[in-house]
Amino acid sequence: MSISPIGWLHTLGSLPAIPLATYMLVRHGRIVPETTPGRAYFWFMLLGVLTVYPIGRQPVSSIIASVTLFFLVVGYGVALWRRAKQAWTYVQCVALSITVFLLMVPTVSETLRRLPVDDPLATGLNDPFLLAIQGALLLALIVGIPFRLRSLYRHPVHREGHAR
Repeated sequence: MSISPIGWLHTLGSLPAIPLATYMLVRHGRIVPETTPGRAYFWFMLLGVLTVYPIGRQPVSSIIASVTLFFLVVGYGVALWRRAKQAWTYVQCVALSITVFLLMVPTVSETLRRLPVDDPLATGLNDPFLLAIQGALLLALIVGIPFRLRSLYRHPVHREGHAR
């Protein structure tokens, strides 16, 4: 299966969001919009989301892109409001955590269904291996968000995302 030019733009344009998200989750425990990696994450995610619409083959692709775009705008919109109270940090943390989840689910799905080229690890969307990996991602989201919110409550952050 060949990839169209817009498909390459989508793939290569959104790919940097993965290490950026990983870096921020390890370093800060959340996506931090006010940092350089946080700003880069926004632009790479936006490029990835917007390029889904012309290339998505399944109806769910546009739905996932729209939900991701919603949470991306909410998460970064809260960051733009300088007078945001501590409560908004929780909204931001949840919204941007969901964007990471929504980035990883299709990434894992596409990767496992395409690689290795001659014998992909997953044969389709209902492949048990793929469903197990997606279930693990969902579990990480469900367990990770409350832990991070608890940590934010115990150690409030200032604008740059570091604990006080």
